[in-house]
Amino acid sequence: MTVELEVDDGVALITMNRPERMNAMDAEAYAQLSAAWTRVRDDGDIRVAVITGAGDKAFTTGADLKSFVGRQTDLGTFWQTQQGQLLNRGLEVWKPVIAAVNGYCLGGGMTLLLATDIRIATPTATFGLSEVQRGVVAGNGGTQRVLEQLPYAIGMEMILTGRRIDAEVAARWGLINRIVPKEDLLPTAFEVAREIAANAPLAVQGSKELVLRSRDVDRNTGLRLEQAMNQLLQYTEDAKEGPAAFAERRPAEFKGR
Repeated sequence: MTVELEVDDGVALITMNRPERMNAMDAEAYAQLSAAWTRVRDDGDIRVAVITGAGDKAFTTGADLKSFVGRQTDLGTFWQTQQGQLLNRGLEVWKPVIAAVNGYCLGGGMTLLLATDIRIATPTATFGLSEVQRGVVAGNGGTQRVLEQLPYAIGMEMILTGRRIDAEVAARWGLINRIVPKEDLLPTAFEVAREIAANAPLAVQGSKELVLRSRDVDRNTGLRLEQAMNQLLQYTEDAKEGPAAFAERRPAEFKGR
């Protein structure tokens, strides 16, 4: 398998495993990644996902251009908009996703990063939207998300020049949460993942959805959506377990129902 998925105690680890190609993604890899995201979305045993790249050189450099050059597709597939959904291309995954960036995060790797929620990186991690240097534009939401997450001038410089930034600069502008030594990358990502997984899963997913949807609605609508979400969650078993565990001074045992 080019894309591997393992589940341990509510946390899914997705590994893009083509280190010999800097974890670049060909058509088969993209199909496997789509299947992995779909499982994360639908598997009730998964509460949080961590995604990383195999080896120590790259998270992923995005599409494997050599595998796509000269490849022709039926124009009809252009309108198959629900085919091969990805996290950064329309698939709605309300479970939190943590990126563990272990090297080059370029092109499609960067657009994937922009669709994750929390980002941990090694000191050698490098970030860039290099598509204009190849005669194309950043796809899969790259041009849509970059200015949501970076200041205008910084985002525009990255996307128009294709220039790369290092981990220190990425942390300075808030693109990543923290930088850790290489040996601490996955342990740190899993520590954060398990902290999230210990919370009420329906409340976590509701919180993520509300935060993302609030970007597209006015404040009054967003406040009303919050009220509706809390009203809905009050009928769950977890909403009773949380206060009970607090009163009894014990860890809560949330079931996601």
